Amino acid sequence: MYQLNIAKEHQLDVYELIDKEAGSWLRVVPERGGIIIGYGVGGEEILFLNKETLYDPGKNIRGGIPILFPISGQLDGGEYVWNGQTFRMKNHGVARNQPWGVIDTEQEENEAAITIRLESNPETRKEYPFDFELVFTYRVTNQNLLIEQQYRNLSDAAMPMYPGFHPYFRTSVKDLTYETDAKTYIDYNDMKVKEIQGSLDLTGQKESFALLDARKKYISFELPDRKKQITLSYSDQFKYIVLWTEKDQEFVCVEPWMALTGELNRKEELVMVSSGETLTANLTIEVK
Repeated sequence: MYQLNIAKEHQLDVYELIDKEAGSWLRVVPERGGIIIGYGVGGEEILFLNKETLYDPGKNIRGGIPILFPISGQLDGGEYVWNGQTFRMKNHGVARNQPWGVIDTEQEENEAAITIRLESNPETRKEYPFDFELVFTYRVTNQNLLIEQQYRNLSDAAMPMYPGFHPYFRTSVKDLTYETDAKTYIDYNDMKVKEIQGSLDLTGQKESFALLDARKKYISFELPDRKKQITLSYSDQFKYIVLWTEKDQEFVCVEPWMALTGELNRKEELVMVSSGETLTANLTIEVK
């Protein structure tokens, strides 16, 4: 049976959904960008987290599952032009730097959920001149984490976006084999498109790899030092998987994105949400 606890860590409210019998848990810090900071299955933590970055509000959190909205990745020179006006926006958008509010929790025998919300405000409009409401539900069972997403456009005009997620999976092994039907990837270290042949080794790589041509909406891989098989399945809107790590850090990020980095500069495959409309999407992380 899942229980809801609210713990204090360095003045942060940590919402914990815990099933002690199953050894499963989900830990969320709404005020730090609505981020998931922990996900446990079978008594083992699946996610990497640098707690120093979590506790320092001036730093981007390294770890957990950051929310990327309205963009994934970077912009050329950290800026973009929309309707003739230039805006500056930080990497991965505004949502991960804003406090989210908790609007509902659920606890049942074999699952639990927490629903959080972010609304546009004067700070977000400085970087992104649109009115919006994001409502995410994190739903956890003994082996699955489901992230239900609602992206609502409250503006008078169509709203451009290409959100994503940035899960940090705990592993010391950076050379992994991914089950995917993608045939090619772009290596941002040398900007070359390459064929996928066997494993993809991030060891020593500063920049990311982006899988380009997957049609099936899932990717699966093993964390060898944890003997866990991870499968991400996701809605059609997520076109790409980005792989990234940092030197001397025990994680590999496997990130579903709706467009590649810099898309708000190119404007070739933006996701446009009409005025008054809501786009819904899902991401499921399964652990076996």
